[in-house]
Amino acid sequence: MKHVLWKEVSTETLTGLASRQVLHTETMTVARLELRKGAVVGRHSHGNEQISTVTQGMLRFELGDGEQVILRAGESLVIPPHLPHSVVAEEDTDVTDVFSPRREDWIRGEDAYLR
Repeated sequence: MKHVLWKEVSTETLTGLASRQVLHTETMTVARLELRKGAVVGRHSHGNEQISTVTQGMLRFELGDGEQVILRAGESLVIPPHLPHSVVAEEDTDVTDVFSPRREDWIRGEDAYLR
């Protein structure tokens, strides 16, 4: 068992509008992201199932061939593996992303689409 205090997890600046905290376990990754209004996560895909939960603010996801989903505080979106997607922060937003299996690409530093 591991007890984590998020206030003690280092915050990584990704861009001038985006930062994240990350926790990796044996089988999953949990990321807390702060996305300021106008922040963009470019189109990408990965072999991980993803659940995004907005705790504050609003995000616009573009999925697959152009489907758009607006995600507001208190809402979650399940993104299946390999589905191309991008995100725009329509407001200052706090979002928690859970990935399974864990994000080995992030561990290796292969996350240029976030920067």
